[in-house]
Amino acid sequence: MKTAEVKDNHGIGKVLDELGLSGIMSGAGTGENRLNTSGEVLESYSPCDGSLIGKVKQATKEDYEKVMQAACKAFPEWRMWPAPRRGEIVRQIGEALRKYKEPLGKLVSYEMGKSYQEGLGEVQEMIDICDFAVGLSRQLYGLTMHSERPQHRMYEQYHPLGPVGIISAFNFPVAVWSWNAALAWVCGDVCIWKPSEKTPLTAVACQHIIAPVLKKNNVPEGVSCLVIGGAQIGELLSKDTRIPLISATGSTRMGKKVGVAVAERLGRSLLELGGNNAIILTPDADLKMAITAILFGAVGTAGQRCTTTRRLIIHESIYDAMKASLEKAYKQIKIGNPLEEGVLMGPLIDKDAVKNYIDAIQKIKEEGGKIVYGGKVLEGKEYSSGCYVVPTIAEVKNEYAIVQHETFAPILYLIKYKTIEEAIALQNGVPQGLSSSIFSTNMREAEKFLSHAGSDCGIANVNIGTSGAEIGGAFGGEKETGGGRESGSDAWKNYMRRQTNTINYGTQLPLAQGIKFDVGE
Repeated sequence: MKTAEVKDNHGIGKVLDELGLSGIMSGAGTGENRLNTSGEVLESYSPCDGSLIGKVKQATKEDYEKVMQAACKAFPEWRMWPAPRRGEIVRQIGEALRKYKEPLGKLVSYEMGKSYQEGLGEVQEMIDICDFAVGLSRQLYGLTMHSERPQHRMYEQYHPLGPVGIISAFNFPVAVWSWNAALAWVCGDVCIWKPSEKTPLTAVACQHIIAPVLKKNNVPEGVSCLVIGGAQIGELLSKDTRIPLISATGSTRMGKKVGVAVAERLGRSLLELGGNNAIILTPDADLKMAITAILFGAVGTAGQRCTTTRRLIIHESIYDAMKASLEKAYKQIKIGNPLEEGVLMGPLIDKDAVKNYIDAIQKIKEEGGKIVYGGKVLEGKEYSSGCYVVPTIAEVKNEYAIVQHETFAPILYLIKYKTIEEAIALQNGVPQGLSSSIFSTNMREAEKFLSHAGSDCGIANVNIGTSGAEIGGAFGGEKETGGGRESGSDAWKNYMRRQTNTINYGTQLPLAQGIKFDVGE
């Protein structure tokens, strides 16, 4: 196993200055205006080296109310801006993100722990969704239908929904917010963002980047709002009847709480929750290509993606050879500070995540599984933060309780199968349903995997891995993953309300279904 030598903080001080982050920052704001919050100070430590990066004052209940009032005041004006004009604002936000791609990507890497290349990739996702949303601003289309009544016209149109609450997770601290915000803005909504309290600085940085754009264009104060805090803020958002839609990304446990709270007030929720993603390897697979996909899917972001490859379902005829190849490949993975060149895997987000990793290893052994590789926490000066672990391969059975559960860590489960039907049943045999993949050059196997009797996930891929979704497609999953859809395709409809309109341009009033209702002269 290779290790990376940790040097200094890689110029993070300069990055913070460039992004306008210095001293104790406000954890609440309504665009360019920062509230003088009086909440508790939240300290953000890097999992890379354990250093304190910065401090943020969390929003109080009173701060939240001020933000909400600003958002509600901004909405009536913002929704009346023509959609292409709103799209122009998003275009300029995308340009601002291009300007700050490198420092923001470095901060994402340092505060969250993913590799610098992944940090840059996350900012690129933000740029891409802005580009997508700009085009979308001229395509918020409805449908025209033929009426059964003469001289009547029917059509559908979409209207802005209102203030949208966005609750994002630490693993993609900025990209997922942008997926929601860019679409919501062009739809005419205003946004209130509650980022993860584990990665608050990247959220503040985003607000700093876009604030000049909003100010220059006289965008109403309250179109882009930020409230940093813990469960209290999430609860306030979920129960607030002024917010018609809550988009929440995180664990299934968290999502169930949000879903119940929003449903009780008959609001809408867009939930992107846990994944337990599998790749099926058939005898006809291109194994060289598959190895790359498996490593990126299982080890990237230290196994802390909702689309992380967690299960590898391997045909019995190639099982032993694949296990040996994986063990050899895992030994080549460079672990260390993610800002170091060539590092493939950085740290877990914090020591709680390390404990979950250790507990999962123990449960694998208790249920009868076998650790093929890894299963250890790394020690030494270069791993002084205590958040570095060895990516792990384990032989298990799909029905193990620990396998049915999503562990947010780099643990890959190996499972044997005999028939393609058995493989698909194993793939589907977990509570989560986000992403799935099959590697096969056999057309019949691939088509079966994509058929009605195939994968039950929101994402199903052939000859690519489970992670790395593109902006153009709708992103989301089924079952305990929540059923939400974000990003591309027609996901924009989540952020609008649909209205059916009927216009009578004649002089008579015929009723539908031929009903006669004569009131006389």
